[in-house]
Amino acid sequence: MADNVMTYRLVVKQIALQQGVYATFMPKPVFGINGSGMHVHQSLFKVNTNAFFDENDEHHLSKVAKFYIAGLLGHAPEITAVTNQWVNSYKRLVPGYEAPVYLSWASRNRADLIRVPEYMPGKEKATRIEFRSPDPACNPYLVFSVMLAAGLEGIEKEYEVPDPVEENVYEMTEEERKRRGIGTLPGSLWEAIQLAGKSELVQKALGDHVFDAFIKNKRIEWDQYRSQVTEYELKRYLPIL
Repeated sequence: MADNVMTYRLVVKQIALQQGVYATFMPKPVFGINGSGMHVHQSLFKVNTNAFFDENDEHHLSKVAKFYIAGLLGHAPEITAVTNQWVNSYKRLVPGYEAPVYLSWASRNRADLIRVPEYMPGKEKATRIEFRSPDPACNPYLVFSVMLAAGLEGIEKEYEVPDPVEENVYEMTEEERKRRGIGTLPGSLWEAIQLAGKSELVQKALGDHVFDAFIKNKRIEWDQYRSQVTEYELKRYLPIL
């Protein structure tokens, strides 16, 4: 699937160039407009049986699926440097633009980090979860690795899944989110790097060589970014300082 993602990007860009336009997979190319996400639908199979399906569950999710969801939610902050690996990624992950920021799950609710698409009778194999934070500028090989590692960790250790949140999380007060135990994704690349750099799960999923190189490169990118003087700063501060 990661091969397909890379092929898709290349084909889209090539066709766009042939038509005299430019296609970008930048997470937030335009201020004030919703960014570009890469919602990843996931399920596990045992031979031909969907391990996520349970006809007797309210959400038609098996214990395996709920453990997997709990693993993703529990490890989401530390894998965010991989799923959202650019400075620009965090211009998309802000409240108010449909991108997920809070660590919650639900069926049908598009404000949550994990959404469970509605079950259709006879479509048991389609039972899946949708992880909504990754953006299309990511490295899909690394992203799929850390997501799978997080979910499998939840299954192996039988993480307890929190209650689903069907209300709009963005409309809750900070106190209400705190009372319900709803955490948040990192707010910047630097914060994400700090979490990923301490993560045994990310290190194990990527391997020492890739992990060390990835963290090193991301720190360099952040240092280069934070030393820049942006157009925003010139417009905001130059006239008054």
